[in-house]
Parts: sequence; C-alpha cells; structure tokens
Amino acid sequence: MPLSAMADAFEELARMIKSRKNGSTGEEKLRLDTFCEACFLSSVLFNCLGLAFKFAEQEYVAKLRGLVEASKTFDSLGDILDHDIARDTVKTSGSLSRNLRRVRQGLDLIRAIFENFLSSEDNSLKQAASTAYANVCAPYHTWAVRTAVSAGMYALPTRDQLLMKLNETNQSAEKKMRRYINASIPVVEYIDKLYLSRNIRLDW
Repeated sequence: MPLSAMADAFEELARMIKSRKNGSTGEEKLRLDTFCEACFLSSVLFNCLGLAFKFAEQEYVAKLRGLVEASKTFDSLGDILDHDIARDTVKTSGSLSRNLRRVRQGLDLIRAIFENFLSSEDNSLKQAASTAYANVCAPYHTWAVRTAVSAGMYALPTRDQLLMKLNETNQSAEKKMRRYINASIPVVEYIDKLYLSRNIRLDW
C-alpha cells in the first residue's frame, strides 16, 4: 500500500534528522541514499494523479535518478551542495543542488495536495490539486508548463478513483496522509536549512 510505505519512510527520515540534531553540535547529516529511497516511494502519488501531474512525475523521477547516481559518490545531502558550491554550479541546469531543490519541491507539493485533500469533501480533486500547484510549483515554472498543467487538471481522477488507486478508504487514507504531512515538514525544513546555512537563497 503506497501511502503506508510513504508515511513509514518519511517518519524514519524525520526521526533520523531529530536524532542527529539532538546528538551533534554541528550540522546533522542525512544520508543521500536513504533520502533517495524514501523519495522514490512518493513518486507513486504523481502517477496516480494522471495526466495533470505527468510533468511533475517526469521531472521528479529524473532529478531523483540524478541524486541516486550521486549517492554512489557522496554520502550526504550537504556534501552535494558543498560540491556544487566549490564548482560554482549550484543553480546550473542539471546540477545536483538543482536536482535536490526540485525533488524537495515535489515532496512539498505532495504535502500540499494531501492537506487540501483532507480539508475538503469535494469529490473533484481539481481545486485541491490546483491550489497546491499554484502555491508550491507555479512560481518556478514557465508559462508553457503552467498552461499545460492547468489543462491537465480536467483529467484528474475523482476523490473516489484516487482512493481506489491507492487501495485506501477515506478513513485509512486520512490517517496515512496526515502521517506523511507531519513527517515531511521537518524533512523539507532540513533541506531548506542546508541551502540557507550556505547562503543560498530559496527563491529559485
């Protein structure tokens, strides 16, 4: 069941971040390979949302694969930022730092979709998904991508169809979505702090 796997994985990441923070005076390090394993579990959600989020799935998975390859060389998320800083390639297209930024965006988009899903009983997901996209991703996408996403929103599954794809009921989905929401927040905050601690702005 994908929601259970997502929630379990991100709760474990959140625990790792908390334990490293409590046990160290320096920067807590999160293993890149462990992070990537958890993130791959989240790509299922984009697939279940269909055409509207196909762009997100493709971008998310492509960037994540780049990070998986990097995990053979670099131990932690902070290491890839330091690598790009040294080469002055932090914001270069295809850089590891840029890949991480986009994967982080994908995780936050899922959180926003879940929050909107849980705050509404509307059987259509259009409002929940549109609002999540507008808040999390749209500011960083081109007009062409925003237009394509907007058109694809009409092909979203209904609430019941999504639950069926996820093999969940309303009650079971709510519990697992809340678990993911609560666990993903400290993970996203951790990633943001890695950038900020290196004087890298977040508005890109």
